[in-house]
Amino acid sequence: QVQLVESGGGLVQAGGSLRLSCAASGSFFTINTMGWYRQAPGKLRELVANIRSDYITTYADSMKGRFTISRDDANNMATLQMNSLNPEDTADYYCNVVVDGRFCWGRGTQVTVSS
Repeated sequence: QVQLVESGGGLVQAGGSLRLSCAASGSFFTINTMGWYRQAPGKLRELVANIRSDYITTYADSMKGRFTISRDDANNMATLQMNSLNPEDTADYYCNVVVDGRFCWGRGTQVTVSS
């Protein structure tokens, strides 16, 4: 059983920054891709960014240059640094980790950006 715990969401003004973290715990052998998705009210869940086990990163176009994803394999953690936030970034953010070949989701953390 794998557990993903997200932290770091909250309320921030436009132009501000937030740092999200996702920690994986439990019994597993291999963590592959780690990433973040988000879902705004009335919209589909979308990829924000992910990072492979070889540290290759992928970002959604609207996040490039503003968000940075990183991982700490020693602690089974992924971090998303979000800068220059705008109200369109308001959403629930979900950690997604491929563990032993299976997709696992966190419960989500809310990010609200005020104008």
